[in-house]
Amino acid sequence: MTDHQPPAPAEFAGLRALFINCSLTKDSAQSHTGSLMSAVSGLMERAGAQVETVYALDYPIANGVYPDMREYGWKEDAWPEQLWPKVQAADILVIGTPLWLGEESSICRVMIERLYGMSGQLNEKGQSVFYGKVGGVVVTGNEDGVKHVAMSLTFALSHLGYTVPPQADCGWLGEIGPGPSYGDPTDGGTPVGFDNEFTQRNATIMAWNLLHLGRLLKEAGGLPNYGNDRNAWQNGERFGFQNPEPPRQPEQGGSPE
Repeated sequence: MTDHQPPAPAEFAGLRALFINCSLTKDSAQSHTGSLMSAVSGLMERAGAQVETVYALDYPIANGVYPDMREYGWKEDAWPEQLWPKVQAADILVIGTPLWLGEESSICRVMIERLYGMSGQLNEKGQSVFYGKVGGVVVTGNEDGVKHVAMSLTFALSHLGYTVPPQADCGWLGEIGPGPSYGDPTDGGTPVGFDNEFTQRNATIMAWNLLHLGRLLKEAGGLPNYGNDRNAWQNGERFGFQNPEPPRQPEQGGSPE
């Protein structure tokens, strides 16, 4: 490896990437998930993309699945005015979470629910407001569950309208049970996890695939809206859909197959 980086490709200069760290550590500087996320975000930044990282616990984010939970009894909600504009402006969204009992953190699930609350909004093509954007996931922990959580989160992002490129997740797992976490110091050696080639490789592939697909979608103006235009569907257009023939019913006195 070398500290010398090639010039950033100009085609990524127009991309905006948002990283949301859903660690449960109060001090963001102590977040192990943030350490691995910085490896991905740093690569994107060196490639020319505009990168911003948000630490979810720094904001009073209300629980719920509506755009503004202050309309539903919450006194505070940073989502509609502080976080949503960042998500809306980003071409790439990366969600990072630690593992707890094999699942994503509680604040990570809140973020997914708040994203879901915006899924009723449409872009100018009549598609989900998340169409034309790409998403990925970073997971760290000391127990099994990286692939399980990545599966859950990438499905959620895809279902909401994000496009998920190949190999859009990376993670690191320590030994089973209590022990050092990603980035923890060792006795004069490389910080924990930093020499794990599998994590290095997946983080690199993830970053570049997010950049490549983000650029392709941005240059194409997003996805074509034939077949996914909700406004047209509401107005009666069915884009070629037909109900199938119903199953053949058995003759009277016969038995079902």
